Amino acid sequence: MRVALVGYGKMGKAIEALAPEAGAEIALVLDEHNNRDGNAITRGAFADVDVAIEFTAPAIAPGNLLRLAEAGVPTVTGTTGWYAALDEVRAAFAGRQGSLVWSPNFSIGVNLFDRLAAEAARLFAAHPAYGCWAWEMHHNQKLDAPSGTLKALVETMRDAGYSHAIDISSTRAGKAPGTHEIGFDSQVDTIELRHTARSRDGFAGGALYAAKLLLRQPGIYRFADLLFPSTSPKESA
Repeated sequence: MRVALVGYGKMGKAIEALAPEAGAEIALVLDEHNNRDGNAITRGAFADVDVAIEFTAPAIAPGNLLRLAEAGVPTVTGTTGWYAALDEVRAAFAGRQGSLVWSPNFSIGVNLFDRLAAEAARLFAAHPAYGCWAWEMHHNQKLDAPSGTLKALVETMRDAGYSHAIDISSTRAGKAPGTHEIGFDSQVDTIELRHTARSRDGFAGGALYAAKLLLRQPGIYRFADLLFPSTSPKESA
């Protein structure tokens, strides 16, 4: 699997380090120095690339993704904070019969945690005596707050039928790679569910895994669609 890295920050470097273990070769690296305004994303530049993995910044991700769609490159994107343009990006890939995987979080553990959050929300929906919160913490260089992952967790809880108030908060400090928590509190007890990432390897490994799955099963997906195909339908054809 020949991979192009679009973005070479902390996540790009983590993916590069894990690539050999995943049976992948880094064939191309684009960053802010050689890909200003997405100009380096062309069919010719990606001729020997099987799949692109994009981790950049919210302001530039949509432009990169639209160019990758135009170039016909199967793409995995883990950038968050740009989802106002998600419909446009998905339409660009779909219109060219392209392949795209997106997710607010590529950690397999976080995606399993999301399923636990859904079940907790379903159970607590019938018990309004419990107040609910959702909280996350990331390193002080993360641009979006609350994180895309926390927003997705809250959306999951709403979809599961939880209609009560959810207090949402974020912390940006230090070098934490990512902690997400949901909790329920009453006069008599407290229940907490928490996922804490130990490093970026979980996110990087999940992105490489998503790339493999996408090459086997082309289409347009949220990562959970590929992890849980029996219960999570494909985003679009």
